[in-house]
Amino acid sequence: MLLSRREALLGMARLGAYGAIGVSPLHQLFRTPHSIRDVPSPKLIGTLVTGHEDVLLLEEIERASFTFFWEQMDPTTGIVKDRCVVTGDDSRTVGSIGATGFGLTAMCIGAMRGFVKPDEAQARVLTALRFYWTKLEHQHGFFYHWLNVRTGERYVKFKSEISSIDTSLLLCGILTCRQYFTDPEIHDLAGKIYDRVDWNWLLHDGRLPAHGWVPETGFLPFDWDSYSELMAIYLLGLGSSTHALPPAIWNAWKRPKFEYDGIKFIGTFAPLFAHQFSHAWFDFRDRRDQFGDYFLNSALATEVHRLYCLSLHKQFPDYSENLWGFTASDSQRGYQVWGGPPAVGHADGTISPCATGGSLAFLPSATLPVLRNIKNRYGKGAWSRYGFVDAFNPITGWYDTDVIGIDTGITLLMAENSRSRFVWDTFMKNPEAQRGMEVAELNEYRAEYGHK
Repeated sequence: MLLSRREALLGMARLGAYGAIGVSPLHQLFRTPHSIRDVPSPKLIGTLVTGHEDVLLLEEIERASFTFFWEQMDPTTGIVKDRCVVTGDDSRTVGSIGATGFGLTAMCIGAMRGFVKPDEAQARVLTALRFYWTKLEHQHGFFYHWLNVRTGERYVKFKSEISSIDTSLLLCGILTCRQYFTDPEIHDLAGKIYDRVDWNWLLHDGRLPAHGWVPETGFLPFDWDSYSELMAIYLLGLGSSTHALPPAIWNAWKRPKFEYDGIKFIGTFAPLFAHQFSHAWFDFRDRRDQFGDYFLNSALATEVHRLYCLSLHKQFPDYSENLWGFTASDSQRGYQVWGGPPAVGHADGTISPCATGGSLAFLPSATLPVLRNIKNRYGKGAWSRYGFVDAFNPITGWYDTDVIGIDTGITLLMAENSRSRFVWDTFMKNPEAQRGMEVAELNEYRAEYGHK
Protein backbone atom coordinates (compact mmCIF):
# COMPACT_ATOMS: atom_id res chain seq x y z
CA MET A 1 0.00 0.00 0.00
CA LEU A 2 3.01 2.29 0.16
CA LEU A 3 4.17 4.07 -2.97
CA SER A 4 7.00 6.52 -2.67
CA ARG A 5 5.77 10.07 -3.12
CA ARG A 6 8.92 10.63 -5.11
CA GLU A 7 7.85 7.96 -7.60
CA ALA A 8 4.40 9.52 -7.83
CA LEU A 9 5.85 12.96 -8.47
CA LEU A 10 8.21 11.63 -11.09
CA GLY A 11 5.30 10.00 -12.86
CA MET A 12 3.39 13.26 -12.84
CA ALA A 13 6.48 15.11 -14.03
CA ARG A 14 6.52 12.93 -17.13
CA LEU A 15 2.86 13.69 -17.77
CA GLY A 16 3.49 17.39 -17.15
CA ALA A 17 6.29 17.47 -19.69
CA TYR A 18 3.97 15.88 -22.24
CA GLY A 19 1.11 18.22 -21.41
CA ALA A 20 3.27 21.32 -21.67
CA ILE A 21 4.03 20.42 -25.27
CA GLY A 22 0.50 19.52 -26.31
CA VAL A 23 -1.84 21.74 -24.33
CA SER A 24 -3.60 23.36 -27.28
CA PRO A 25 -4.90 20.22 -29.03
CA LEU A 26 -5.21 18.17 -25.85
CA HIS A 27 -7.50 20.52 -23.99
CA GLN A 28 -10.40 19.44 -26.19
CA LEU A 29 -10.16 15.98 -24.62
CA PHE A 30 -11.09 17.37 -21.25
CA ARG A 31 -14.36 19.03 -22.11
CA THR A 32 -17.91 17.80 -21.91
CA PRO A 33 -20.26 18.81 -24.74
CA HIS A 34 -22.92 20.46 -22.56
CA SER A 35 -22.79 22.39 -19.34
CA ILE A 36 -23.76 20.42 -16.25
CA ARG A 37 -23.96 23.50 -14.07
CA ASP A 38 -22.91 27.11 -14.32
CA VAL A 39 -19.62 28.28 -12.84
CA PRO A 40 -20.21 28.90 -9.12
CA SER A 41 -21.14 32.41 -8.10
CA PRO A 42 -18.09 34.43 -7.09
CA LYS A 43 -19.79 34.99 -3.73
CA LEU A 44 -19.57 31.24 -3.01
CA ILE A 45 -15.80 31.16 -3.50
CA GLY A 46 -13.74 31.49 -0.35
CA THR A 47 -16.64 32.36 1.96
CA LEU A 48 -16.22 31.84 5.70
CA VAL A 49 -18.12 28.90 7.18
CA THR A 50 -20.38 30.20 9.94
CA GLY A 51 -23.50 27.99 9.96
CA HIS A 52 -23.97 26.18 13.28
CA GLU A 53 -24.29 22.67 11.83
CA ASP A 54 -21.39 23.25 9.47
CA VAL A 55 -19.15 24.48 12.27
CA LEU A 56 -20.04 21.44 14.38
CA LEU A 57 -19.07 19.16 11.49
CA LEU A 58 -15.75 20.94 11.02
CA GLU A 59 -15.12 20.72 14.77
CA GLU A 60 -15.56 16.94 14.65
CA ILE A 61 -13.31 16.62 11.61
CA GLU A 62 -10.61 18.79 13.14
CA ARG A 63 -10.66 17.12 16.55
CA ALA A 64 -10.36 13.64 15.03
CA SER A 65 -7.69 14.70 12.55
CA PHE A 66 -5.69 16.38 15.30
CA THR A 67 -5.82 13.15 17.30
CA PHE A 68 -3.87 11.41 14.53
CA PHE A 69 -1.05 13.94 14.72
CA TRP A 70 -0.98 14.02 18.50
CA GLU A 71 -0.80 10.24 18.81
CA GLN A 72 1.36 9.49 15.78
CA MET A 73 4.00 12.20 16.22
CA ASP A 74 6.93 10.62 18.01
CA PRO A 75 7.34 12.61 21.25
CA THR A 76 11.14 12.31 21.10
CA THR A 77 11.91 13.10 17.46
CA GLY A 78 8.83 15.12 16.51
CA ILE A 79 8.44 13.08 13.30
CA VAL A 80 4.94 12.05 12.20
CA LYS A 81 4.13 8.64 10.77
CA ASP A 82 3.47 8.58 7.06
CA ARG A 83 0.38 6.45 7.63
CA CYS A 84 -1.35 4.53 10.38
CA VAL A 85 -4.19 2.04 10.78
CA VAL A 86 -7.39 3.76 11.80
CA THR A 87 -7.42 2.09 15.21
CA GLY A 88 -4.12 3.72 16.08
CA ASP A 89 -2.49 0.42 17.01
CA ASP A 90 0.25 0.44 14.40
CA SER A 91 3.81 -0.82 14.77
CA ARG A 92 5.09 0.66 11.50
CA THR A 93 7.90 3.16 11.91
CA VAL A 94 7.90 4.93 8.53
CA GLY A 95 7.75 8.68 9.05
CA SER A 96 7.14 11.44 6.53
CA ILE A 97 8.78 14.84 6.77
CA GLY A 98 5.89 16.31 4.74
CA ALA A 99 3.31 14.89 7.13
CA THR A 100 5.40 16.35 9.95
CA GLY A 101 4.89 19.85 8.54
CA PHE A 102 1.15 19.33 8.76
CA GLY A 103 1.63 17.85 12.24
CA LEU A 104 3.46 20.90 13.56
CA THR A 105 0.65 23.12 12.29
CA ALA A 106 -1.80 20.72 13.91
CA MET A 107 -0.13 21.45 17.26
CA CYS A 108 -1.02 25.13 16.81
CA ILE A 109 -4.61 24.31 15.86
CA GLY A 110 -4.97 21.86 18.73
CA ALA A 111 -3.68 24.37 21.26
CA MET A 112 -5.88 27.14 19.89
CA ARG A 113 -9.01 24.95 19.79
CA GLY A 114 -8.42 23.39 23.19
CA PHE A 115 -7.92 19.86 21.88
CA VAL A 116 -4.79 19.72 24.04
CA LYS A 117 -3.29 21.96 26.71
CA PRO A 118 -1.28 24.75 25.06
CA ASP A 119 1.78 24.13 27.21
CA GLU A 120 1.77 20.46 26.20
CA ALA A 121 1.62 21.36 22.50
CA GLN A 122 4.38 23.93 22.95
CA ALA A 123 6.60 21.39 24.72
CA ARG A 124 6.04 18.90 21.89
CA VAL A 125 7.03 21.50 19.30
CA LEU A 126 10.13 22.59 21.22
CA THR A 127 11.36 19.00 21.51
CA ALA A 128 10.78 18.52 17.78
CA LEU A 129 12.66 21.64 16.72
CA ARG A 130 15.62 20.76 18.93
CA PHE A 131 15.81 17.38 17.23
CA TYR A 132 15.54 18.84 13.70
CA TRP A 133 18.27 21.38 14.40
CA THR A 134 20.81 19.16 16.19
CA LYS A 135 20.22 15.56 15.10
CA LEU A 136 18.20 15.22 11.89
CA GLU A 137 20.37 14.54 8.85
CA HIS A 138 20.11 17.12 6.10
CA GLN A 139 21.71 18.29 2.87
CA HIS A 140 22.09 22.06 2.61
CA GLY A 141 19.16 22.35 5.02
CA PHE A 142 16.85 19.96 3.14
CA PHE A 143 15.60 16.78 4.80
CA TYR A 144 14.89 13.23 3.67
CA HIS A 145 11.31 12.43 2.75
CA TRP A 146 11.03 9.04 4.47
CA LEU A 147 12.45 8.67 7.97
CA ASN A 148 12.33 6.30 10.90
CA VAL A 149 9.98 8.04 13.32
CA ARG A 150 11.95 6.83 16.33
CA THR A 151 15.47 7.67 15.19
CA GLY A 152 15.14 10.14 12.31
CA GLU A 153 17.34 7.93 10.12
CA ARG A 154 16.80 7.83 6.37
CA TYR A 155 14.69 4.94 5.08
CA VAL A 156 17.21 3.44 2.68
CA LYS A 157 14.79 0.60 1.86
CA PHE A 158 12.54 3.10 0.07
CA LYS A 159 15.52 4.88 -1.52
CA SER A 160 14.31 7.96 0.32
CA GLU A 161 15.25 11.21 -1.35
CA ILE A 162 16.16 14.59 0.02
CA SER A 163 12.83 16.19 -0.89
CA SER A 164 12.37 19.84 -1.81
CA ILE A 165 8.57 19.82 -1.56
CA ASP A 166 8.36 17.81 1.65
CA THR A 167 11.01 19.96 3.30
CA SER A 168 8.99 23.01 2.24
CA LEU A 169 5.88 21.59 3.89
CA LEU A 170 7.92 21.03 7.04
CA LEU A 171 9.21 24.61 6.95
CA CYS A 172 5.66 25.92 6.61
CA GLY A 173 4.76 24.05 9.78
CA ILE A 174 7.87 25.28 11.57
CA LEU A 175 7.21 28.91 10.66
CA THR A 176 3.57 28.58 11.76
CA CYS A 177 4.77 27.39 15.17
CA ARG A 178 7.21 30.30 15.38
CA GLN A 179 4.35 32.75 15.08
CA TYR A 180 1.86 30.96 17.32
CA PHE A 181 3.92 29.88 20.31
CA THR A 182 5.59 32.51 22.47
CA ASP A 183 8.55 30.44 23.64
CA PRO A 184 11.75 32.30 22.62
CA GLU A 185 13.66 29.07 21.93
CA ILE A 186 10.99 27.96 19.44
CA HIS A 187 11.35 31.32 17.71
CA ASP A 188 15.13 31.00 17.63
CA LEU A 189 15.26 27.40 16.42
CA ALA A 190 12.61 27.96 13.75
CA GLY A 191 14.62 30.83 12.32
CA LYS A 192 17.84 28.83 12.34
CA ILE A 193 16.30 25.82 10.59
CA TYR A 194 14.78 28.02 7.89
CA ASP A 195 17.86 30.19 7.40
CA ARG A 196 20.07 27.12 7.02
CA VAL A 197 18.28 26.07 3.83
CA ASP A 198 20.33 26.82 0.72
CA TRP A 199 17.65 27.22 -1.93
CA ASN A 200 20.19 27.84 -4.69
CA TRP A 201 21.64 24.37 -4.18
CA LEU A 202 18.38 23.05 -5.66
CA LEU A 203 19.09 24.85 -8.92
CA HIS A 204 21.96 22.47 -9.75
CA ASP A 205 23.91 24.40 -12.35
CA GLY A 206 21.44 27.18 -12.90
CA ARG A 207 18.32 25.15 -13.66
CA LEU A 208 14.95 25.33 -11.91
CA PRO A 209 14.55 23.72 -8.46
CA ALA A 210 15.00 19.96 -8.48
CA HIS A 211 12.45 17.56 -7.05
CA GLY A 212 15.17 16.14 -4.85
CA TRP A 213 18.51 14.47 -4.42
CA VAL A 214 19.73 11.01 -3.44
CA PRO A 215 23.26 10.18 -2.28
CA GLU A 216 23.54 7.26 -4.68
CA THR A 217 23.04 9.18 -7.94
CA GLY A 218 22.66 12.88 -7.13
CA PHE A 219 19.81 15.13 -8.25
CA LEU A 220 16.57 13.54 -9.44
CA PRO A 221 15.97 13.93 -13.19
CA PHE A 222 12.99 16.29 -12.96
CA ASP A 223 12.65 19.92 -11.92
CA TRP A 224 9.75 21.94 -10.55
CA ASP A 225 9.12 23.58 -13.90
CA SER A 226 5.33 23.57 -14.30
CA TYR A 227 2.30 24.53 -12.20
CA SER A 228 1.69 22.24 -9.22
CA GLU A 229 2.16 22.45 -5.46
CA LEU A 230 5.54 24.03 -6.28
CA MET A 231 4.50 27.53 -5.20
CA ALA A 232 5.44 26.84 -1.57
CA ILE A 233 8.99 25.95 -2.66
CA TYR A 234 9.40 29.08 -4.75
CA LEU A 235 7.87 31.51 -2.24
CA LEU A 236 9.87 30.13 0.69
CA GLY A 237 13.00 30.36 -1.44
CA LEU A 238 12.26 33.90 -2.59
CA GLY A 239 11.59 34.96 0.99
CA SER A 240 14.92 33.77 2.38
CA SER A 241 17.28 36.38 3.82
CA THR A 242 20.28 34.03 3.69
CA HIS A 243 20.12 31.93 0.48
CA ALA A 244 17.33 33.44 -1.60
CA LEU A 245 16.31 32.24 -5.04
CA PRO A 246 16.76 34.84 -7.80
CA PRO A 247 13.58 36.95 -8.20
CA ALA A 248 13.21 36.19 -11.91
CA ILE A 249 12.68 32.50 -11.17
CA TRP A 250 9.01 33.03 -10.22
CA ASN A 251 8.16 33.73 -13.86
CA ALA A 252 10.24 30.84 -15.18
CA TRP A 253 7.89 27.93 -14.45
CA LYS A 254 5.17 27.04 -16.93
CA ARG A 255 1.49 27.69 -16.34
CA PRO A 256 -0.41 25.43 -18.78
CA LYS A 257 -3.94 26.57 -19.65
CA PHE A 258 -6.78 24.09 -19.78
CA GLU A 259 -10.49 24.38 -20.45
CA TYR A 260 -13.29 22.12 -19.29
CA ASP A 261 -16.97 22.76 -19.91
CA GLY A 262 -16.22 26.40 -20.64
CA ILE A 263 -14.16 26.92 -17.48
CA LYS A 264 -10.59 28.06 -18.15
CA PHE A 265 -7.90 27.50 -15.56
CA ILE A 266 -4.19 26.99 -15.03
CA GLY A 267 -3.75 23.27 -14.57
CA THR A 268 -1.51 20.28 -14.50
CA PHE A 269 -1.42 16.56 -15.17
CA ALA A 270 -1.69 15.79 -11.47
CA PRO A 271 -4.29 15.00 -8.80
CA LEU A 272 -6.28 17.67 -7.02
CA PHE A 273 -3.76 18.02 -4.20
CA ALA A 274 -1.55 20.02 -6.57
CA HIS A 275 -4.12 22.83 -6.28
CA GLN A 276 -4.28 22.58 -2.48
CA PHE A 277 -1.00 22.11 -0.62
CA SER A 278 0.62 25.54 -1.02
CA HIS A 279 -2.72 27.15 -0.14
CA ALA A 280 -2.82 25.48 3.25
CA TRP A 281 -0.35 28.08 4.55
CA PHE A 282 0.12 30.82 1.96
CA ASP A 283 -2.88 33.12 1.71
CA PHE A 284 -3.35 33.81 -1.99
CA ARG A 285 -6.75 35.48 -1.57
CA ASP A 286 -7.03 38.92 -3.12
CA ARG A 287 -3.62 38.61 -4.75
CA ARG A 288 -2.53 38.08 -8.30
CA ASP A 289 0.55 38.23 -10.45
CA GLN A 290 0.70 38.84 -14.19
CA PHE A 291 -0.62 35.32 -14.81
CA GLY A 292 -3.65 35.24 -12.56
CA ASP A 293 -5.27 34.79 -9.14
CA TYR A 294 -4.13 31.41 -7.81
CA PHE A 295 -6.80 31.19 -5.11
CA LEU A 296 -9.55 31.71 -7.66
CA ASN A 297 -7.75 29.28 -9.95
CA SER A 298 -7.80 26.54 -7.31
CA ALA A 299 -11.49 27.18 -6.70
CA LEU A 300 -12.16 26.79 -10.43
CA ALA A 301 -10.02 23.64 -10.56
CA THR A 302 -12.10 22.24 -7.69
CA GLU A 303 -15.30 23.05 -9.53
CA VAL A 304 -13.95 21.47 -12.69
CA HIS A 305 -13.10 18.31 -10.76
CA ARG A 306 -16.62 18.24 -9.31
CA LEU A 307 -18.15 18.52 -12.78
CA TYR A 308 -15.80 15.85 -14.06
CA CYS A 309 -16.88 13.47 -11.29
CA LEU A 310 -20.55 14.15 -12.06
CA SER A 311 -19.89 13.34 -15.71
CA LEU A 312 -18.83 9.85 -14.54
CA HIS A 313 -22.22 9.16 -12.93
CA LYS A 314 -23.29 6.59 -15.51
CA GLN A 315 -20.09 4.67 -14.91
CA PHE A 316 -20.19 5.13 -11.13
CA PRO A 317 -23.84 5.62 -10.07
CA ASP A 318 -22.94 6.61 -6.52
CA TYR A 319 -21.24 9.77 -7.74
CA SER A 320 -23.55 12.72 -7.13
CA GLU A 321 -23.66 16.32 -5.90
CA ASN A 322 -23.16 14.91 -2.39
CA LEU A 323 -20.53 12.30 -3.23
CA TRP A 324 -17.58 13.15 -5.45
CA GLY A 325 -13.86 13.70 -5.28
CA PHE A 326 -10.72 11.65 -5.76
CA THR A 327 -7.05 12.48 -5.63
CA ALA A 328 -3.81 10.57 -5.03
CA SER A 329 -4.84 8.03 -2.40
CA ASP A 330 -5.12 4.40 -1.42
CA SER A 331 -7.42 2.06 -3.34
CA GLN A 332 -8.24 -1.63 -3.57
CA ARG A 333 -5.40 -1.83 -6.10
CA GLY A 334 -2.86 -0.08 -3.91
CA TYR A 335 -1.80 3.55 -3.87
CA GLN A 336 -3.04 5.37 -6.97
CA VAL A 337 -2.16 8.73 -8.49
CA TRP A 338 -5.39 9.80 -10.13
CA GLY A 339 -7.39 12.92 -10.78
CA GLY A 340 -8.83 15.08 -13.48
CA PRO A 341 -9.43 16.84 -15.63
CA PRO A 342 -7.07 16.47 -17.35
CA ALA A 343 -7.55 12.81 -16.55
CA VAL A 344 -4.72 11.14 -14.62
CA GLY A 345 -4.91 7.44 -13.84
CA HIS A 346 -7.97 5.24 -14.24
CA ALA A 347 -10.86 6.13 -11.94
CA ASP A 348 -12.65 3.11 -10.46
CA GLY A 349 -15.32 4.72 -8.30
CA THR A 350 -13.06 5.32 -5.30
CA ILE A 351 -13.76 8.37 -3.15
CA SER A 352 -10.89 10.21 -1.44
CA PRO A 353 -12.36 12.39 1.35
CA CYS A 354 -9.29 14.64 1.33
CA ALA A 355 -10.17 15.73 -2.23
CA THR A 356 -13.13 17.70 -0.90
CA GLY A 357 -11.59 18.16 2.55
CA GLY A 358 -8.54 19.87 1.07
CA SER A 359 -10.79 22.17 -0.97
CA LEU A 360 -13.00 23.35 1.90
CA ALA A 361 -11.51 26.83 1.93
CA PHE A 362 -12.11 27.27 -1.81
CA LEU A 363 -15.71 26.08 -2.22
CA PRO A 364 -17.27 25.33 1.17
CA SER A 365 -20.81 25.22 -0.22
CA ALA A 366 -19.85 22.42 -2.63
CA THR A 367 -17.52 20.43 -0.36
CA LEU A 368 -19.25 20.48 3.04
CA PRO A 369 -22.30 18.48 1.84
CA VAL A 370 -19.95 15.78 0.55
CA LEU A 371 -18.09 15.43 3.82
CA ARG A 372 -21.35 15.42 5.79
CA ASN A 373 -22.77 12.74 3.52
CA ILE A 374 -19.65 10.57 3.83
CA LYS A 375 -19.73 10.79 7.61
CA ASN A 376 -23.47 10.24 7.98
CA ARG A 377 -24.09 7.64 5.28
CA TYR A 378 -20.77 5.80 5.08
CA GLY A 379 -19.41 6.57 8.52
CA LYS A 380 -19.39 2.97 9.74
CA GLY A 381 -16.50 2.26 7.38
CA ALA A 382 -15.35 5.70 6.24
CA TRP A 383 -15.07 7.45 9.63
CA SER A 384 -12.61 6.50 12.31
CA ARG A 385 -10.80 7.58 15.43
CA TYR A 386 -8.62 9.73 13.18
CA GLY A 387 -11.40 11.14 11.05
CA PHE A 388 -11.98 10.00 7.49
CA VAL A 389 -10.18 6.92 6.24
CA ASP A 390 -7.91 7.70 3.33
CA ALA A 391 -10.30 6.29 0.72
CA PHE A 392 -13.28 4.04 0.14
CA ASN A 393 -15.27 2.67 -2.77
CA PRO A 394 -19.06 2.90 -2.36
CA ILE A 395 -19.57 0.77 -5.48
CA THR A 396 -17.65 -2.25 -4.23
CA GLY A 397 -18.05 -1.68 -0.51
CA TRP A 398 -14.29 -1.43 0.10
CA TYR A 399 -13.06 0.76 2.96
CA ASP A 400 -9.45 1.61 3.62
CA THR A 401 -8.02 0.64 6.99
CA ASP A 402 -5.39 3.41 6.95
CA VAL A 403 -5.17 7.15 7.21
CA ILE A 404 -2.30 8.99 5.49
CA GLY A 405 -0.65 11.93 7.21
CA ILE A 406 -0.57 14.43 4.34
CA ASP A 407 -4.21 13.68 3.43
CA THR A 408 -5.45 14.00 6.99
CA GLY A 409 -3.28 17.10 7.29
CA ILE A 410 -4.61 18.99 4.28
CA THR A 411 -8.16 18.28 5.47
CA LEU A 412 -7.40 19.60 8.97
CA LEU A 413 -5.67 22.78 7.84
CA MET A 414 -8.20 23.70 5.18
CA ALA A 415 -11.07 22.97 7.55
CA GLU A 416 -9.60 25.50 9.96
CA ASN A 417 -8.95 28.04 7.22
CA SER A 418 -12.54 27.73 6.01
CA ARG A 419 -13.70 28.28 9.58
CA SER A 420 -11.42 31.00 10.93
CA ARG A 421 -8.49 31.75 8.55
CA PHE A 422 -6.29 30.81 11.52
CA VAL A 423 -3.50 29.03 9.63
CA TRP A 424 -3.34 31.73 6.97
CA ASP A 425 -3.39 34.54 9.49
CA THR A 426 -0.71 32.92 11.65
CA PHE A 427 1.67 31.80 8.91
CA MET A 428 1.43 35.02 6.91
CA LYS A 429 2.77 37.02 9.88
CA ASN A 430 6.19 35.60 9.03
CA PRO A 431 8.29 38.23 7.25
CA GLU A 432 9.70 35.48 5.02
CA ALA A 433 6.22 34.66 3.71
CA GLN A 434 5.45 38.32 3.13
CA ARG A 435 8.80 38.87 1.39
CA GLY A 436 8.24 35.86 -0.85
CA MET A 437 4.90 37.27 -1.97
CA GLU A 438 6.43 40.69 -2.59
CA VAL A 439 9.36 39.39 -4.61
CA ALA A 440 6.99 37.26 -6.71
CA GLU A 441 4.93 40.42 -7.28
CA LEU A 442 1.78 38.76 -6.02
CA ASN A 443 0.11 42.11 -5.58
CA GLU A 444 -3.03 42.83 -3.62
CA TYR A 445 -6.27 43.61 -5.45
CA ARG A 446 -9.96 43.46 -4.64
CA ALA A 447 -11.19 40.14 -5.93
CA GLU A 448 -14.89 39.65 -6.63
CA TYR A 449 -15.26 36.41 -4.69
CA GLY A 450 -16.47 36.15 -1.10
CA HIS A 451 -14.68 38.11 1.63
CA LYS A 452 -16.96 37.36 4.55
